[in-house]
Amino acid sequence: MPDKPFHIVLVEPEIPPNTGSIARLCGATNSVLDLVHPLGFSTDDKHLKRAGLDYWPHVNIRHWKNVDEFLEAQDENRLFFMTTKVDRPYYKASFKPGDRLVFGRETQGIPEEMLALYKDRCYTIPMQSPHIRSLNLAMSAGVVLYEALRQQEMQVHG
Repeated sequence: MPDKPFHIVLVEPEIPPNTGSIARLCGATNSVLDLVHPLGFSTDDKHLKRAGLDYWPHVNIRHWKNVDEFLEAQDENRLFFMTTKVDRPYYKASFKPGDRLVFGRETQGIPEEMLALYKDRCYTIPMQSPHIRSLNLAMSAGVVLYEALRQQEMQVHG
């Protein structure tokens, strides 16, 4: 495991079970979960808690009032935005410990203004079928996070 944790950043997530599953993923990988408000649910939601099971005490969660507060506190070179609106695959990114892997709302993705501002930092998970636009948010977070972790393992063990 890297000495600095990776961060999964959810910008205005809407579906409690996705966030709960991602919280569990973060707990399992010693990653940080950054929740950028407003959220589409209460953090007391039973579906959110159920998806995270009894792992909540082991998850490092940070709350941000809004996108501006989150972005102002970040080094933009550590941000990686995941979107269906670019062709650059996520595995072409060079991830380092402490990077922020940013995912948007389930229904709308990352706001267009953010994508335009950070277009050189945007990546996608390629789909093999023309009939499927994207993966579930929790699955997408797992795919990209484990690629980041794999890259660290390759650096450590060659």
